Amino acid sequence: MPQKTDYNYPKQLSIVRFLLNAESIRKNPIPFHRKYFDAFGDTFSLKIGKTKHVILSRDNEVAQHLLQKHQKNYQKSELQTKFISKYLGHGLLTVNGDFWLRQRRLIQPAFHKQQMNQLVQNMQQTIVAELKNLPEDQTIALFPVMNRLAFNVVAKSLFHLSATEEKMNRLKQVISEVQEFLIKEIRVPYKALWFKWSGQVKKHQKMALESDAIILEIVEQRIQSNTKQNDLLDMLLETRYEDTGESMSMQQLIDEIKILFIAGHETTANALTFTLHLLGNHPEVQQKIHTELVATESETNDPIEQLQKMPYTNAVINESMRLYPPAWITDRENIADDELLGHNIKKGTLIGVSFYELHRNPKYWENPNAFIPERFLGDQKKQSLQYFYPFGAGPRMCIGAGFAMYEMSLALSHLVKKYTISTQNPDIQVNPLITLKPVGAEVVFSKR
Repeated sequence: MPQKTDYNYPKQLSIVRFLLNAESIRKNPIPFHRKYFDAFGDTFSLKIGKTKHVILSRDNEVAQHLLQKHQKNYQKSELQTKFISKYLGHGLLTVNGDFWLRQRRLIQPAFHKQQMNQLVQNMQQTIVAELKNLPEDQTIALFPVMNRLAFNVVAKSLFHLSATEEKMNRLKQVISEVQEFLIKEIRVPYKALWFKWSGQVKKHQKMALESDAIILEIVEQRIQSNTKQNDLLDMLLETRYEDTGESMSMQQLIDEIKILFIAGHETTANALTFTLHLLGNHPEVQQKIHTELVATESETNDPIEQLQKMPYTNAVINESMRLYPPAWITDRENIADDELLGHNIKKGTLIGVSFYELHRNPKYWENPNAFIPERFLGDQKKQSLQYFYPFGAGPRMCIGAGFAMYEMSLALSHLVKKYTISTQNPDIQVNPLITLKPVGAEVVFSKR
């Protein structure tokens, strides 16, 4: 007779206490996470029903255990593989196991640094064109500007000149609406039947199919045109599986492109908004970026070489993403029993790691809520990178990290070179959806 395992879990949050706060947690879980961490420590658990446990952590040891050291025993949870894939398809973000590994190996070369370098000039042209008519000397809402910019950079990098503005705007609208509904489904599962009976699930699945149709039309036009644009679409069309020599199916290509749109534009739009808001409150940091930029431009006219000579600008972006990580939380489920922080945890335990809280955990960061870019310079950088997860970590680290850093550095350089940025609002609110969205960011751009 097999021996029964004694499972035990970190300090437990009462299910009654959780349910009393459920509606407020649905709207914004971050304040409650902080409250529970302060009460129970850096890792706590919640028991749901008789057997299901959930663990939430801001402990670096847990993050490394799940994402790197024992990543083979952990897979993405149903929250990602079931709910998200229902609308976004089966791409890198939403699949597990051998299929994920096969897709990652197929797509990774398209995001190699050498390939990204080919996109820099196109990126730069799009950024300049998008930002040339910024309203000056007046307060503007920042996120819509950055959202449009980031979406168009991804669209031009993916499709170059293949898509009309009307199609791209509709694709952006569909993706945004589907994501907002998806968050409702995840955070209020007890309303699942209502969502289904009221037709909301069907409506948003239909919208997801509409986004498929838009992408399909663009891809088919490219194939029929038999022209090369040297964009990401060309690279994805040219990829072949190592074992069969075949290309992706059309549906698989569409699913991967949808994931690239969401991961590639929302996270960058969020990060740029937070960064510019922080710069509006720190003119001394702006000035240091400007000084570095002027020095770099005096050394070389090549944009790729310039990007490689901007350590302070990169440090500013990193510090912004420390305080406001676009991918603010991740979750995994263990596929076999495991030991975590001295606890025996059962197969199928849902474990969440809050990067938002880990990045502000005083155990790892001195003066954790302060904006200090120097954390990512010199000797401090190596220490900081141990506890820094803006793009995740391990084998499933974001495939587009290099693309995002290029885009943010180019956009920030362009704006700081041309404008001084100010704001009357020292604070910014957050809306934690799939990504961490800024709320209420307003700045003034004045000619330098």
